[in-house]
Amino acid sequence: MIETKYLNFPRSITSGQMTLKMADPKFESLIVAVDQGTSSTRVLIFSSKTAELITYHQTEISQKFPKEGWCEEDPKEILSSVYVCIDKAVQNLKALGIASSNIKAIGITNQRETTIVWDKITGEPLYNAIVWLDGRTATTVDSLVSKTPKQTKEHLQPKCGLPISTYFSAVKLRWLLDNETAVQTALQDGRLMFGTVDTWLLWNMTGGLNGGVYITDVTNASRTMLMNVHSLKWDSDLCKFFDVPMSILPEIRSSSEIYGCLSEGPLKGLPISGILGDQQAALVGQACFKRGQVKNTYGTGCFMLYNTGSEAVMSEHGLLTTVAYKLGKDAPVCYALEGSVAIAGAAVRWLRDNLGIIEKSSDIEKLASTVESPHGCYFVPAFSGLFCPYWQPDARGTICGLTQFTNKAHIARACLEAVCFQSRELLDAMNQDSGIPISSIQVDGGMTENTLLMQLQADLAGIPVVRPSMPETTALGAAMAAGNAEVRHSMPETTAIGAAMAAGTAEVRPSMPETTALGAAMAAGNAEGVAVWSLKSEDLTKITTDTFSPSITDDGRDARFAQWKKAVGKAMHWETKDVPGGSINMYRTIPGGLYVLFSVGLLILAETLR
Repeated sequence: MIETKYLNFPRSITSGQMTLKMADPKFESLIVAVDQGTSSTRVLIFSSKTAELITYHQTEISQKFPKEGWCEEDPKEILSSVYVCIDKAVQNLKALGIASSNIKAIGITNQRETTIVWDKITGEPLYNAIVWLDGRTATTVDSLVSKTPKQTKEHLQPKCGLPISTYFSAVKLRWLLDNETAVQTALQDGRLMFGTVDTWLLWNMTGGLNGGVYITDVTNASRTMLMNVHSLKWDSDLCKFFDVPMSILPEIRSSSEIYGCLSEGPLKGLPISGILGDQQAALVGQACFKRGQVKNTYGTGCFMLYNTGSEAVMSEHGLLTTVAYKLGKDAPVCYALEGSVAIAGAAVRWLRDNLGIIEKSSDIEKLASTVESPHGCYFVPAFSGLFCPYWQPDARGTICGLTQFTNKAHIARACLEAVCFQSRELLDAMNQDSGIPISSIQVDGGMTENTLLMQLQADLAGIPVVRPSMPETTALGAAMAAGNAEVRHSMPETTAIGAAMAAGTAEVRPSMPETTALGAAMAAGNAEGVAVWSLKSEDLTKITTDTFSPSITDDGRDARFAQWKKAVGKAMHWETKDVPGGSINMYRTIPGGLYVLFSVGLLILAETLR
């Protein structure tokens, strides 16, 4: 059941361009959001006055899978895609008759944890970017855990808020330092630079070898395992644990301030004033500024954030403690509990690319709608292990409950339900940690365009799901951060909704999943020196939303969830360490062999005595 109503939210449109009145004052202060994600790069331009998405351009990013469980991207392709998208978005703006001089700031939102190392002298990458979902560091994790007093992956959590996992940047950096000669040599020679995608982009976009700014923001730094989540500074004990020199780390700044200016291209000289990790940008883009508000983003993975206000709450149920945002140099920090699922939309792409069940990712809704249920089929997409709340890198993907009746439509529906069941697990963990049951979920991300998925989520979670008309809040958050920084500039504003909202004060009414970019725009427009985007609650506008209400019984919901948990159990501990490459360890056969020999011996003895 779907209900439409209004909420305080940013507003956007689904098409690349829209019909505009050129004299409209809403085009006087624009913010650009750079939304660099796992599978694509987008540049979106928002109005800081209305949070409307004016125009955008998007290009896909290629991924490399050199070995099973590995996932890499080319840092130079990532950077090039940003420049291409900026050029195209500005061209779109001019085609609409709007001057690029109306753009006031740029905000950046990015895939988090993805790790890049490069040479300080040449500016060249020393290795491909190791993507956040890459699982090559499983043995590195084991080695690090063995160093802890109680040999537990939670040992560092009180300081950094995170368990020792393949997910986070410090573990990926440790692998690079242990395994790549070029990285080791650069460290010895004092030439090594390290950062997440935001740092790589900002350094290059502000000049690179010619004075590029070497910084990261608190939200991205909080995902490295090297920042103390309480002091918001690089921690000497954490760096010592990972054996990472503090000298190679970028400076940590707030999410909304002027960091530097774009050094080339059609927006040369424009201030870059907002940076937010993609999930934090979505939180900002969703305007979840109050303690207790929750958003869930459905993209390559699935990420649920619960605003805990000024308190860094340590989870006892497998969640992460992270920085939500710090919107200004002197602004207070806000924290969040986060539940992370590695595979959501990636499972749909797997059905498309690996099995050929669908031609386009969007086809899954139509296919899954041809059946009323998966008829006992459960799909656990643990392609690279399981993240929250299990943190089991040795789990592997499993499809259970197949019968001769099962067809591709049942598998497609089971795939969508897997996304919902994983989100339900995050929701349960948050309810346990907070002690206050969550009454509804605000959602965003590309997958939320799938209406069947949203109804399944409401049914399987047992609470209403609230979808903005424009579900892309990540870019919006970056825009908001950028626009919130005080910038008195004559250059054009091209930011994603997130970037636009951060950059200025605007009410947004999303009509497509752009809240991540919106958050980046908001941060950029909000920065001191830009100050074209107010993030005060009274300045945010009402937006149209769709609310999906549960339509199944509690008993039916609980029974299906119990079967899901049973399927998860089948996926656990599949990748065993003593069976490298699938070969069997001979010592594992000894107990069975002794049993057989003993049984045969008893039979022989019985025959003899008879």
